[in-house]
Amino acid sequence: MPQIRVCIKGAGEMASAVAWWIFMFNIGKIVMLEIPKPLAVRRRVSFCEAVYDGCQTVEGVHAVRVDSIDSIKGAWEQGNIAVAVDPEWNFQRQLRPDVVVDAILAKRNLGSSISEAPLVIALGPGFWASRDAHFVIETNRGPNLGRIIRDGCAEPDTGVPGSVGGFTAERVLRAPADGMFEPIRQICDKVRRGEVIGWIKEAKVEAPIDGVLRGLIRPHTYVTNKLKIGDIDPRGEAVSCDTISDKAKAIAASVLDAILGWNGHRI
Repeated sequence: MPQIRVCIKGAGEMASAVAWWIFMFNIGKIVMLEIPKPLAVRRRVSFCEAVYDGCQTVEGVHAVRVDSIDSIKGAWEQGNIAVAVDPEWNFQRQLRPDVVVDAILAKRNLGSSISEAPLVIALGPGFWASRDAHFVIETNRGPNLGRIIRDGCAEPDTGVPGSVGGFTAERVLRAPADGMFEPIRQICDKVRRGEVIGWIKEAKVEAPIDGVLRGLIRPHTYVTNKLKIGDIDPRGEAVSCDTISDKAKAIAASVLDAILGWNGHRI
């Protein structure tokens, strides 16, 4: 298993959970491909932060930014996950990985093909298993979360965040206008309903509920009206800011099961 090469498209929260989970299973040759300016909200558990900072650690697993095939291999030799800015997926074609995971979560297929690797796995809606990918993983919360679909597609996106502490859409911070986001609070801060989290031009970004800021996009980021820019956890547990969510781990575990099944084990 350590010799398997895995390419993950995206390095946000869900993609990072997949990378972390399979890395912990001793699949160490992982490269994640990102856009130049990723917009992660749960930044403390997203390897895409390496794009900005050069490195990122999630629950003890390290990722580093790379810019060449040699530096990808160097990251692997050092026991790190590699993160590259490569929106055209050129490194994937050069590396010819054994497994490709489309974890962009765009709710549509942005160009992935079942022919890209011996095993192609896609997360969420927008893909048809057996046509666009070998397996599709269900990402909607509920009894089917993490289901490995061999023929067919995932459930449509509901547009409603999963319930946490009895709150769904209320716990999400959205931009009230177009412009540069300038926060005055940071991840892990406790906030009260109506408290100002930051500004976009003259528009206030206010906390819709009491809780802890579990996620917040990077300061000085240009955002568009209604874009998700933050996440409040009403349970008030600051530790959740640095841990992968149960949903993300369930999805990641299913990706690993699909890899194990393809590699000769039973799913």
